[in-house]
Amino acid sequence: MDAADITLSGSTVRCTGTWTAQTLDGIDARMRSMAWPTGAVRFDLSGVAAVDTVGAWLLYRAARDLRDEGRDVSLDGADEASTRLLELVESKQIECPQPLHSQPPGMLEEIGRESVDQARIYASFFAFIGEVASTGVTSLRHPRRIRWQQIAHELQQAGVNALPIVGLLAFLLGVVIAYQGGTVLRSYGANIFIVDIVGLAMVRELAPLITAIIVAGRTGSAYTAQIGTMLVTEEVDALRSIGIAPQELLVLPKMIALTIALPLLTVYADVMGLVGGIVMSQSLLGIGATNFVDRLADAVSVRSFLSGIAKAPVFAVFIALVGCFQGFQTTGSAEGVGRQTTISVVQSIFLVIVIDAAFSIAFNHLGI
Repeated sequence: MDAADITLSGSTVRCTGTWTAQTLDGIDARMRSMAWPTGAVRFDLSGVAAVDTVGAWLLYRAARDLRDEGRDVSLDGADEASTRLLELVESKQIECPQPLHSQPPGMLEEIGRESVDQARIYASFFAFIGEVASTGVTSLRHPRRIRWQQIAHELQQAGVNALPIVGLLAFLLGVVIAYQGGTVLRSYGANIFIVDIVGLAMVRELAPLITAIIVAGRTGSAYTAQIGTMLVTEEVDALRSIGIAPQELLVLPKMIALTIALPLLTVYADVMGLVGGIVMSQSLLGIGATNFVDRLADAVSVRSFLSGIAKAPVFAVFIALVGCFQGFQTTGSAEGVGRQTTISVVQSIFLVIVIDAAFSIAFNHLGI
């Protein structure tokens, strides 16, 4: 297959070779940079062995541009098939004197598009919550439909397997708070008040918050990845085809298990944080474990303890809902799974912090 070629001899433009998409490399640039004659221009196509739509379009465009500049242009020597293709290309052209250039959207348009997209996502999320609530009510009416084995499995994954990382971080957090507070209290001779700082900070705020953040990054992302992978591999469609609601099998057991596991993990984080505070208080301030525990009973009330535990189920519900919802939003392939997993973690942690702030404001108004 001969490559396409074009040469200019006086007022004649001689085209040779095969004018197809595979052989036209560089012809477009040569035609654009060619010094065309000022008078009539004749394209000699007798040396063209074959032409396809791409080649016909290049020839038509060159002839059109020359005619627009006032020159007489003729295309001669083409065989019957090439002539018909040239006539077809010319008949299908739409008058467009200037090339169309898409304008990038402005700032206000971008804001509007993003707002509409976010509104659609929120609407889908609320609809998803409604579907899960409906499935939950149906399961309560028919307890046999509750998948206890699946719930036990999720408890193992979300609760028991999370004990090491939650315990370690809570312990270190207690150590840090005791150290930072102890260095200040020691200079005032108020060492014993380190118990109040560590106890109230861990029980009311930090233990529930850090536990929820860990679970959001660890378990919520796993929910998104699992459901997203099942969606990409069409396993979710297979469940629907055999009459199993995805919310009943994939969402409800996860939400129930996490609602049970997160309060227990929060209590565990409370204990490990206090243990860290005891270790640092004893080494830094000379406060023994017995004195620490005795003071803790006065510093931390049952109301303070319960106010921290009360946040955990709410955190758990939203972490599970966001994780599962983002899983169902997965599109494409593995790249889509990774993208939705990242979104799930960010949104879950954001919601946890917002909900914690809302609890703090509510407790302040209620005097708790």
